[in-house]
Amino acid sequence: ADNKDMDEQKSNKAAAEEAKASAEGDMEVAKKELASSKEGSDTAKSSCMTVASDHEATVVSRTGELEALAKAVTILKETSSGAVSQSYALLQLKSRADLRRSEVVAMVKKLAKAQHSTALAQLASRIAVVVKFGRTGGADPFGKVRSLITDMIAKLNKEMNEEGEEKAYCDEQMSKTGANKAELDDEVAKLITKIDTATSKNAELNAQVQELQNELSALAKEQATMDKIRQETHADYLVAKADLALGLSGVRKALEVLRDYYGGGSASASMLQEDSKFDSMMQQPAMPEHHSKAGGAGSSIVGVLEVVESDFAKNLATEETEEDDAQSQYDTISQQNKITKTLKDQDVKYKTQEFKGLDKDVADLSGERETTSAELAAVLEYDSKIKARCIAQPESYEARKGRREAEVAGLKEALAILEDETSFVQDHKRGGRKHHFLGAYA
Repeated sequence: ADNKDMDEQKSNKAAAEEAKASAEGDMEVAKKELASSKEGSDTAKSSCMTVASDHEATVVSRTGELEALAKAVTILKETSSGAVSQSYALLQLKSRADLRRSEVVAMVKKLAKAQHSTALAQLASRIAVVVKFGRTGGADPFGKVRSLITDMIAKLNKEMNEEGEEKAYCDEQMSKTGANKAELDDEVAKLITKIDTATSKNAELNAQVQELQNELSALAKEQATMDKIRQETHADYLVAKADLALGLSGVRKALEVLRDYYGGGSASASMLQEDSKFDSMMQQPAMPEHHSKAGGAGSSIVGVLEVVESDFAKNLATEETEEDDAQSQYDTISQQNKITKTLKDQDVKYKTQEFKGLDKDVADLSGERETTSAELAAVLEYDSKIKARCIAQPESYEARKGRREAEVAGLKEALAILEDETSFVQDHKRGGRKHHFLGAYA
């Protein structure tokens, strides 16, 4: 525990010594800053006292100078006003005129720079030459300068009028060209629509005609097949009918014979009578043994033949009925086929006429479209030339107009300065006013 307390005391001592050293360093810095501030304060006080002393001397000296100048001016006013008027009036006048002319030159140069005008820059140079050399030979420089500016104003106004006329012409032509272009574009679009519609309808009609022709071909084949079958079945019917009729006739005749023989009449007596007649004509051999008819067997034979007769009659009736039905059906279908063929033939005829008419319409419309397209191409070519003339300019008409107006306004302002100066010179020559050299500085 004692060692721990000792270590803690050592640590506290070291921290205290460190804080003391830091405080002593801060104190030394503060002392140096205080000394420097005191030195600056002393220097400032010395400078202020010097400046105050110099100012008092300057005030005294300037007061004496002003008093001397005022006294000199008073003397000059009292003694030399006439001489000054005689000696310096013309000089003052010339100085004023030179100042005005220089002002005009500067104004025109400034205007030329602001408007980026080569013509105004050249005008400024010509005015400068006239101002510099125009007085030689007794010439009036104001008149020359005024003439140069007036001519330039007239030129600019003329250019503005010409550009205005050009603008009106361009506006009119572009408006007309735009209207023509829109009209021709619309007409070409309508023609294309009509051509497309007619071409589509034409293709549809051709397809319908082709379909009708295919149906007519199929109908003709179907009718030909029906005709062949009808001929064959009718020929079979005729053969069957003949066979059945012949068989039926034979059976009926055989039945008649057998019925007569096996029926209730005296067949043997009849036979004997015949024999006696025959014997009277020819000598006969001795009579055979007497034969009696087989009634039972005869009845069976007759029965069988009656069944055969019924079958034959029934089959004949069936054949005739089937023939009648087949012929009736054939006639009905053939008639329907004739009607269908007639209708389809008419459809083919009218649709063919229609698509041929459409072919002509398409050809006419195509020719009209080519003509209209040629007109449109000419309008577009003229439109491009008009735009190249009226629009494709480095500077728009509004900008050129504004620049011209600014140039004219500036030149008029310069001209006004010259007019004022001319009036001033003329008034001075008439003796209307006197300019006192010293009065300007009183």
